[in-house]
Amino acid sequence: MTTEATPRLLSNLRGKRYGEVLMAFVDDGIRLEVYNSFPMNDCPEEQWTKLTHEGIAEEFGAAVVILNGPRYWLMDGIGKVDPVEPILRNFGGIDMRRVATLELEGNMERQFYTERHVNRGAIWLFDAGKKVHELLSPDGKVYVMQAYCTGVDPAMSEKTLETLGERLALPAGWTYRTRSLDHELEIDTTESFATVIQDEFENTYSLVS
Repeated sequence: MTTEATPRLLSNLRGKRYGEVLMAFVDDGIRLEVYNSFPMNDCPEEQWTKLTHEGIAEEFGAAVVILNGPRYWLMDGIGKVDPVEPILRNFGGIDMRRVATLELEGNMERQFYTERHVNRGAIWLFDAGKKVHELLSPDGKVYVMQAYCTGVDPAMSEKTLETLGERLALPAGWTYRTRSLDHELEIDTTESFATVIQDEFENTYSLVS
């Protein structure tokens, strides 16, 4: 979907650094809570490297903890956010806010090229003329990269994304491409759950169509 009129809450996000802590809790099902450092701080490296899955799990009573980052935004703006209850946490000196929740079925471990449905209530905006990096599934779905990660490959950067497809172990029938946008790209998940996937470098993509 494209638009020229969506007002922006935040602009100039591309390249901004952040980190996420994901905590899974088991009650009637598996609930995953996503905490994000943006825009409170840029996930300082010194504090981030000291975080441990075990320490966070013990402090907050989580069954599983995933450290997701450091990460860098690739969208250019945010048009709207309908946040979940804004719970604030401090993880090893890094302030974070709960930004999304997921209800999981089965395996809590990372699964690459597998859809997850996230309650984030937001509009992501990608500017006309900017490059986007996309995964295309065999059934015609398009997923645009919303953030790249340096946790697996510290050398990952916006420039290296142009040839990332040569390094991905894509499932049969999947393709990766980089292109420049003719028009602003809008991903609106204010009325529905966002559909996201990750590749093996933990770069994250959102479903476009």
